[in-house]
Amino acid sequence: MGIRITKKLLNNYKKYKREITFLEAELKELRTTDAGLGNSVINDYSTGYARPQSVVGFDYPLYDRRVAMLERRNEQVRAVEDWIAAIEDGQTRYVFQMRYLKGMNWVKIAERIGYSGKPDYVRLEIRDKYLRKMNIR
Repeated sequence: MGIRITKKLLNNYKKYKREITFLEAELKELRTTDAGLGNSVINDYSTGYARPQSVVGFDYPLYDRRVAMLERRNEQVRAVEDWIAAIEDGQTRYVFQMRYLKGMNWVKIAERIGYSGKPDYVRLEIRDKYLRKMNIR
């Protein structure tokens, strides 16, 4: 399944990278501590009447949801990194790497590529122009 690159996905890249670390830590905690234990209540009819009984066990639905979320985030992060790496124009690729992978602001990016004092130029004429060319919204 291919991930469609959007501005929202690009803007959330750094957040997703951080979230991967937290999800991995949470999964480790679920596996190695009591945090993975959950309980349910069932009715015990052994006496002929319903008596609520607590049943304790590993919370597989929670664990499976976290694993699925981790896989999704990893897939999204890889998709963004691969998409940026595939940009043919070196200057455009550099702008996207600095902005999305490294989290730099437009002023610093403009200084790095020789447009000091023109951060809007870099944003509008390099990034936005490329996004329009690639039909990314």
